[in-house]
Amino acid sequence: MKNRIDKKFFDLKKQNKKALACFVTSCDPNFELSEKIICSLPNFGADIIEVGIPFSDPMADGPTIQRSSLRAIKSKSNISKTFEIIKSFRKKDKTTPIILMGYFNPIFQFGLNSFFSQGEIVGVDGIIIVDLPPEEDSLIKEQTQKNNIYNIRLIAPTTSGERIKRISNSSRGFLYYVSIMGITGTKKPSINSVKKSVNLIKKITSLPILVGFGINNHDQVKQLNKFSDGCVVGSAIIKIVESATKKKLPHQETLININNFLKK
Repeated sequence: MKNRIDKKFFDLKKQNKKALACFVTSCDPNFELSEKIICSLPNFGADIIEVGIPFSDPMADGPTIQRSSLRAIKSKSNISKTFEIIKSFRKKDKTTPIILMGYFNPIFQFGLNSFFSQGEIVGVDGIIIVDLPPEEDSLIKEQTQKNNIYNIRLIAPTTSGERIKRISNSSRGFLYYVSIMGITGTKKPSINSVKKSVNLIKKITSLPILVGFGINNHDQVKQLNKFSDGCVVGSAIIKIVESATKKKLPHQETLININNFLKK
């Protein structure tokens, strides 16, 4: 069975378009609103949806996403509820790729076989495990292959050419280029240095390259799309959710605010 990620990039290339991937944390601020946001994102322009698995110690995430994880944990989020949201999403949308992003510990605690088999059943297409290095791929290789869930890898600005080759060989779907060193959403990427790195990676692999971390506005997206295959926007969306939660806005108003931001 063809993975939705491959089909999405094939279709975008045919239309000469770049991918917009949107990241949100599952169950932030609660199950009900999170489900509405995720189900609405394709209508707001998202080509790919990344759903963060809440974790109490998200070391690669900046304060915005850390707070979103804490809100989700406070609302009794767990992996089973994340799967429920994706199951609900798949009743409405059969084509938009869904990628889970998180840390190894909660996935391991859930049970690797259960996680990947249930993931396939509900319609997960890819997984990004932030703290699982390529050297440890054997821990999930069998499950990802058996359940047609792509193992998507991160590449940092400091990653050597030799390591990029190794990472590319163990990745499927696309590569996620981390545009800045440090944690998510805290700095602005240097467009020129990102361009240089992405062009180097493109000489090594034919996999699509999405750029993420620190992307907060449309001007950045426009510039990055000139040489990448698309961008990941996360912290900027979560800030809208956070603001709406503080102000106790109605769900519909929160959805309108996210739509307005993505369609500016």
